[in-house]
Amino acid sequence: MNGDSNILESKSETLSIIIPAYNEGATFRKMMDAVLAQPLDDLEKEIIIIESNSSDNTRSEVMSYKDIPNIRIIFEERPQGKGHAVREGLKCATGDYILIQDADLEYDVADYPKLLVPLCNGGAKVVLGSRHNGTHGHSFSMRQFKDRPITALFMNVGHIFFTGLFNIVYGQNLKDPFTMYKVFRRECIDGLTFEANRFDFDWELLGKLCRKGYKPLEISITYQSRHFGDGKKVSIFRDPITWIIACFKYRFTKL
Repeated sequence: MNGDSNILESKSETLSIIIPAYNEGATFRKMMDAVLAQPLDDLEKEIIIIESNSSDNTRSEVMSYKDIPNIRIIFEERPQGKGHAVREGLKCATGDYILIQDADLEYDVADYPKLLVPLCNGGAKVVLGSRHNGTHGHSFSMRQFKDRPITALFMNVGHIFFTGLFNIVYGQNLKDPFTMYKVFRRECIDGLTFEANRFDFDWELLGKLCRKGYKPLEISITYQSRHFGDGKKVSIFRDPITWIIACFKYRFTKL
């Protein structure tokens, strides 16, 4: 693991990689091949793909991996949101560790080793891949859309606002609570129930983990935000409303 293999003490443990895929035909194969090729030393991989009846060629791309060992594919009849897809994957995950991987190329799978080391050596139970500690130095430059600079600025300012809101409501001091790279020991979600279907699932998952007493460890990762024209699915008008609702709902609702 890039010089860290001696730190990992786990033998025959498994990492469940949950991959929601919807209209990602342009990037799915490159992402998937990178995941399969990423060495994890003594960790086995359990890959769970949830394909949500895409309108492009994503389903056929996913089907091409159906006979590879340790890959499980779930086909949804209709798209119900990323959160719903991840929840379906969590139901099937059997690994000692769980990692959520988007089907695009915004995140670098080469960061797997440094995200996993603290979990495997007992240094942490929940790890977050912090985006603006890596490629970009601060939140104002985390998303860079050359064709839509005002949209990029709006989203970066929004990230600062929502990060502050999360930290205040949940008593944390995190820099990037909404990163897709959430990696944790399976035991962390024992007894938890989830219901969010869209990107508010990020709030529900991390909020409930924090309420359960876990202290997330943030580690810098490489991140390159894609443009809306490349298939970015977050809605800058709809989703912020659901995030505010989720922030307070999952702070006080039953775990």
